[in-house]
Amino acid sequence: MSNGDGVTAMASDAVETVKEKVAEVSGAVASSASATVAKVKKAAKTAEKKVKTKVAEAKKAAKSAEKTVKTKVAKARKAVKKAVAATKKKLTTASKDAKKEVAVLKKKVAAKKVAKQAPAKKAVAKKAPAKKAPAKTAVKKAPAKKAAASKAPAKKVAASKAPAKKAAKKAVKKVAKKAAGKTASK
Repeated sequence: MSNGDGVTAMASDAVETVKEKVAEVSGAVASSASATVAKVKKAAKTAEKKVKTKVAEAKKAAKSAEKTVKTKVAKARKAVKKAVAATKKKLTTASKDAKKEVAVLKKKVAAKKVAKQAPAKKAVAKKAPAKKAPAKTAVKKAPAKKAAASKAPAKKVAASKAPAKKAAKKAVKKVAKKAAGKTASK
C-alpha cells in the first residue's frame, strides 16, 4: 500500500502545482485584463475630452460666424437705407427743379404768344386800312359812275374786312402752333 500512498501524494502534489500555476496565470490574465481595461478607459476619456473640445470649438466658431453675419447684414441694411434716402433726395430735388423749369418755360411761351399776337393784330389793323385805301382810290377814280356804282365798292370794302379778320385769326393760330412746337422740341 505504500505505493498507493505515494501515488496519491504525487497526484496531490501535481494538483497543487497545477492550482498554483492556474492561480498565477489567472492572476496574470486578470492583471493584464485590468491593465487593458484601464488603458481602454484612459483612451476613452482622452477621446471624450478631445470630442468635447472639438464641439466647443465648433460652437464658438458658429457663434462668431453668426455674429459676423449679423454685423454684415446690419451694415448692408444701413448702406441700403442710406442709398435709398440719397436717391429719394435726388429725385425730389430733380422733380422740384423740373417743375420750376416747366413753370419758367410756360411763362416764356405765354410771353411769346402775347408778343406774337400783339404784332399780328397790329399788322392786321395796318393791312385792313391798306386794303381800304385801294378801294377808296377806286371809288375816287370812278366818280363819274352812277350812285349805285359807287355804293357797290363800299360793300366790297365791308366784305373784305371779314376775310381779313379770318386771315388774322388763322395767322395767330399758326404762330401759336409753331411756338408750341418749338418749345416742345427744346
